[in-house]
Amino acid sequence: MGTYQEKLSILSEMIGFARVDHSLKRSEYEFLLKVARNLGVPKDTLDGLLKEKSPKVRLKTQAERIVQFHRLILLMNIDHEQHKKEINTLYNIGLKMGLPPAAISQVLEVMHRYPDNIVPPDVLINIFKAYYN
Repeated sequence: MGTYQEKLSILSEMIGFARVDHSLKRSEYEFLLKVARNLGVPKDTLDGLLKEKSPKVRLKTQAERIVQFHRLILLMNIDHEQHKKEINTLYNIGLKMGLPPAAISQVLEVMHRYPDNIVPPDVLINIFKAYYN
């Protein structure tokens, strides 16, 4: 995984997305904390990002962008609630990442077929592969 600055950018983007509904639920914070640990970012740094976001760094590879998109889907569904604003924001984030619009739409559609709306990684990868072949 990329540089430390990329990791902070990933977390900042996730925090911003979690706050689309103007709140940060405990379940969302705990998920962010798990992602931060996985990325090797300490809790105090994550807490600092809650106050001041990190500069945006574009993820270099398509694979990194797909992984980040998947993290955002997991974050959206962690509280078992989905708001139209969250779905629209997630769609737009995917577009800004350079992901194919049809693939984004398909992922957002099929997630409802899985328990807790968690799209298995292999299903997600296959959807995106279909649009890159």
